[in-house]
Amino acid sequence: MGSAADEQRHLLAHAPLVKRVVRQLSSQMGGAMDREDMEQIGLMGLLDALRRYGGAPDERFAAYANLRVRGAILDELRRQDWRPRTVRQETHRLRDALRALTRRLGRQPSDADIARELGISNDALQAHRLAENAEMLVSFDEIVQELSNLPSHSRSPEAALMERRSLEQALHTLDEREQRVIQLYYEYELSLKEIAAVLGLTDARVCQINKGALQKMKAFLQDA
Repeated sequence: MGSAADEQRHLLAHAPLVKRVVRQLSSQMGGAMDREDMEQIGLMGLLDALRRYGGAPDERFAAYANLRVRGAILDELRRQDWRPRTVRQETHRLRDALRALTRRLGRQPSDADIARELGISNDALQAHRLAENAEMLVSFDEIVQELSNLPSHSRSPEAALMERRSLEQALHTLDEREQRVIQLYYEYELSLKEIAAVLGLTDARVCQINKGALQKMKAFLQDA
């Protein structure tokens, strides 16, 4: 890695990456952790990435560091049990109501249908959707991080190729709109609110699309 001065220089150079990850994750976590705390944890993840990389950062380092920073923040959220038990219970209630309504109505229930069934406001419903989506982000990120557990230069070309092909094949299980949402989220690092603006959809709809896409990809990668 070099001297402490080199380490500090690389940290400062890649600090904007931490801010982007924090901005993206904080919009999904509903204020579960203070943004400054997330940035501090993210910086520690960045430092860990620099030390694990085993050499001076090159053009491939940003993608590796992004996973490490996200992983560090999500690990801390899990450690703090960031979703209170009442939120988990409400999420289960939402899933049960959605299944029951779909059977009864014979169609996909609207948000108004679900809110009316549960006796909650639309804002409360969206909060539950964000909590559910955040849970899926955590579990999906674990799989992606397992695939990218070593820096790209430390993996054999064959292993790197297999990793890339696995993710590409998982993406191909998605429809066009799901692929676009995943691309905007992971490649362009937009928040769900920003994606909604780009695609002309509601935040809730993008949240649903993102969750469904992650479920499909997670299932494919686990079976691969």
